[in-house]
Amino acid sequence: MAVSIYDKVQEAVRFIRQEIKEQCSFGIVLGTGHNDQSFEINRRIAYDRIPHFTNSTVESHQGELCLTYVNGKACLILSGRFHYYEGLSSAQTAFPIRVLNALGVSHLFITNAVGGLNPSYISGDIVLIKDQINLQPDNPLRGKHDERLGLMFPDMLNAFDKDLLTLAKAKMNIIEQVYYEGVYVGLQGPSLETPAEYQFLNQIKADVVGMSTVPEVITARQCGMKTIVFSVVSNQCFPIHQITETTVAEVIEVVNKTTPKVITCIKKMIEDL
Repeated sequence: MAVSIYDKVQEAVRFIRQEIKEQCSFGIVLGTGHNDQSFEINRRIAYDRIPHFTNSTVESHQGELCLTYVNGKACLILSGRFHYYEGLSSAQTAFPIRVLNALGVSHLFITNAVGGLNPSYISGDIVLIKDQINLQPDNPLRGKHDERLGLMFPDMLNAFDKDLLTLAKAKMNIIEQVYYEGVYVGLQGPSLETPAEYQFLNQIKADVVGMSTVPEVITARQCGMKTIVFSVVSNQCFPIHQITETTVAEVIEVVNKTTPKVITCIKKMIEDL
């Protein structure tokens, strides 16, 4: 008999609780190019030790669940994420979000690296995501519904928490950091988009494009978590005549430089929550 997602979550939680007993209201997802060096890590659990987790196969994704403290408040960090293009289902990529929620996380901070579709953006810019477009071929809620996981048809109107967005903007202003608000479009990857695809994505009013995040946001919404997403523009994808070839190494280099600013904002937000 197949084990339900709910039961898998409970098994993962029981294992994690053997090493991390703190109650954590805050969770942070560190994406490509984002690292945990700006945090003092108290405990680390490798993903491959946690039941029903898998190893991330992507460069710069450490693959560890970490415990840290921000202003005395316990926080859990997913240092690295899973992607659909790694051969996983959307439900599998979002599984760690369910585990965070079961561990008590109510406020979720997600980071990622993106291509800039808005011609106003340049490499290194920070974009606070206000909405998303799902062009990935799967949905993490697809399948037989289990009411223990939440609503089958969660409303996505307020998937990106307005209060957190307002607080993030206030903190960005305090640290004198330029930022934008934009719409994230998620594709499956792993190949980058063609010029024609960039043109199409710009026409449907997407400001940035990436290969993650969407399943995490949908799942967090079903779980009732308050969610905010910080995107760092790693390469310019529009207008078309300004596109240049991009490598993963270049993406990581750009995002690494901006990560401390994003983390500073997140820390200041947690201090107020």
